[in-house]
Amino acid sequence: MLLSGLANTVYRILIIDDDIQNIFVLEDILSPLGNIYFSESGSNALALVDKIKPDVILLDIEMPDMDGWQVCRALKSNPRYSDIPIIFITGHTEPEFEKLALESGGVDFITKPFNASICCLRVHTQLKFRQQSHLIVKAKEELQQLVNQVPMLITYWDYEGHNLFSNDYSGAWFDTLSGEVNGKHISNVFPNELSRAVLIHQQEVTAEPLKYIVTVTDKPGMSFYEVFQSRMKSSAGVDGYLVTVVDVSEVKHAKQALYSEKERLRVTLNSIGDAVIATDTKGLITFMNPIAERMTGWRIKDALHQKIETVMQLRDANTRHTLLNPLYIALREQRIVAMALNSQLTARSGQVFAVEDSAAPIRNENGEVIGAIMVFHDVSETMAMAMKMSHLANHDQLTDLPNRILLQDRLSVACSTAQSFGTKAAALLVDIDHFKYLNDSLGHQLGDEMICLMAQRLRSLIPPSYTLARLGGDEFVILMSDTHSVEASSVLASKLVEAMHEPFILADQKFSVSISIGISVYPNDAADAEELMRHADVAMYRAKQEGRNRFSFFSHDLESSIRERHQLETCLRNAIANDELLVHYQPKFDLATKKIIGAEALVRLVGADGVFISPTEFIPLAEETGLIIKLGKQVLFKACAEARRWLDLGRVIPVSVNVAVAQFSDPNLANMIEKALTDYQLPADLLELEITETALMIDAAEMQTKLSQLKSLGIKISIDDFGTGYSSLSYLKKFNVDVMKIDMSFVKDMLNNKHDYEIVKTIISLGKSMSLALIAEGVETEEQRQALLELDCTMGQGYLLSRPLSAKDFNTFLLASES
Repeated sequence: MLLSGLANTVYRILIIDDDIQNIFVLEDILSPLGNIYFSESGSNALALVDKIKPDVILLDIEMPDMDGWQVCRALKSNPRYSDIPIIFITGHTEPEFEKLALESGGVDFITKPFNASICCLRVHTQLKFRQQSHLIVKAKEELQQLVNQVPMLITYWDYEGHNLFSNDYSGAWFDTLSGEVNGKHISNVFPNELSRAVLIHQQEVTAEPLKYIVTVTDKPGMSFYEVFQSRMKSSAGVDGYLVTVVDVSEVKHAKQALYSEKERLRVTLNSIGDAVIATDTKGLITFMNPIAERMTGWRIKDALHQKIETVMQLRDANTRHTLLNPLYIALREQRIVAMALNSQLTARSGQVFAVEDSAAPIRNENGEVIGAIMVFHDVSETMAMAMKMSHLANHDQLTDLPNRILLQDRLSVACSTAQSFGTKAAALLVDIDHFKYLNDSLGHQLGDEMICLMAQRLRSLIPPSYTLARLGGDEFVILMSDTHSVEASSVLASKLVEAMHEPFILADQKFSVSISIGISVYPNDAADAEELMRHADVAMYRAKQEGRNRFSFFSHDLESSIRERHQLETCLRNAIANDELLVHYQPKFDLATKKIIGAEALVRLVGADGVFISPTEFIPLAEETGLIIKLGKQVLFKACAEARRWLDLGRVIPVSVNVAVAQFSDPNLANMIEKALTDYQLPADLLELEITETALMIDAAEMQTKLSQLKSLGIKISIDDFGTGYSSLSYLKKFNVDVMKIDMSFVKDMLNNKHDYEIVKTIISLGKSMSLALIAEGVETEEQRQALLELDCTMGQGYLLSRPLSAKDFNTFLLASES
């Protein structure tokens, strides 16, 4: 019976006694109650307590190192051990000892010699108390955990409003609840609105809970709390009232948001430009917005519970057949369904609208279909506008002819058709000769009229089955589809060129124009539409090269030539962009002493294969493409930089730079030269510009002004290739130049051709009379050098003395000439 209440628990019993015999006796008595541990000294026992954590301690009073009173006080002062029951054991029977034992914290007193049954009962009683205490603590903890996990604030207050209990110990609900709130007044714990509401309802509450909502204004906005307030009596017998608080802010906000969303949806549906009709699962109308009312001619009060096909009559615009409303398909297949193309809505009044859009099922929160919604709008104007925009997008605005986009489509179709049926397609690219000059002289308005007249004439000369398109500017394309021979394109091209002999009349004046035509034939010349157009362009370019006012067929040799030109242009552009142009320097000599007196800067271009490209190839291309100005600037700055380096080495060597016609016409030329001289701190008299006499003759008056501007910088001016142009001596004497260069074409044959010799002699005489320095180009033999000296030309350059050298080789040549 004794152990029945302890059967499921193994207890730890610690005996502290300095008499080992007492320990053995107690162990024998108490072993049925649990595991026995012992210690013969108080100090050792204190260390042992932490390890075994006993459920009860039997403590002897009289021990040598620490007596029982000291051990007991030490244990009770430590919060970890203060709840362990301590039973004192002693041979003293005086009441004073028992009193001291209880005052020290002991719970019972066992005297020696031990009565086994009494001793066992006393220990068993304390163990049972210990077990019940643990159960109570555990129950409290579980209850507290349960209270803490309840998603509500539970509080208990007396009738004066002072707190008796709260399940919020950390201020999770309100900051004022953190810390100790027991005894605090409700006005210091709850927010103002909440505390006032509780106090106001205090007189109304009974045992039945009173429920109400309180709105609390806080920093983020507003919070809503549902309060349950009831009267009750605590376990301690204190009357008061229980107040539980539930945060319903999320629900309240959700309801408000739902209402706002519903209202916003109503306003939106009534305000949008689309018509909206909603139905139930049977297609009976439950909602219509004002746009739907206007388009159908039905008022919502009349349309409610009507079948949607009654209110919304749909027909096919082409066949006039009645269409099934897509809303039924959306309900049946439970998906979004687009309206059929070319749908028309016939209103109650008979008015017809072109409509488009879609229908979709409406689902509830469980995903079940509860109806459908139809959204549509009037596209009558949109369709008309789309057709107009499509036409504008595919036709030229000036002539209303097909443009490049539409032409590309028709070219592709023509090539596909030709491939399928074994026929041919031909593209004739027509370009008005010299139209730029005509446009500039007439003005752009008359130029546009000319384009329109040309379009009309071309249109009148070709069959209706052919496509005439305008690419832009003065370029037209004629597409001959489904033709059987190349000759047909030749006949048409000849007819077009001939027809241009008839003048055009603009502003009551006659203007004669000619055209150049490039012809490419599929599949003879091209594999697809894109190649067909590209080859027609190549052919047109050839017609231009051959003198214009003609037509030319594409050839692969021509394409190869164009491709090489494109590659050369790409190479030149990259070299300029990446500052990769090279500058070589050909020495100028005193013909008598062979001493270096200057150098001519000559640009060099290296191809992708590392081989030098001849200047006769890339210089004309640079002039044609407008790259000559950038090229000239790069050469000028490189030449000035090199002349500066020579000067720093103690060698005063003037450098001359060639200036093309386009460069000389550039209004920024003087500024660019001044910047180059400033950047490299180069004395102006060490820079010479070589200008062809052809450039000077373009506009003599303007050139005279330009030369004066350049001369004011302090640089020298040289006339290059003198004698090859068509200069007038009367103009030449007006130009303020310093040097005249005799072209190499005269020097080359001066000893073999009497006329060339006389020309050289005359040029030298002319130069002397004008006090110009003279330099002969292309001096290649000793005999030429001697002849020039005899004619009193003292300076020259040419392969006899040195070919053009890189900057490095030029410096080496300088050193060799000085040694």
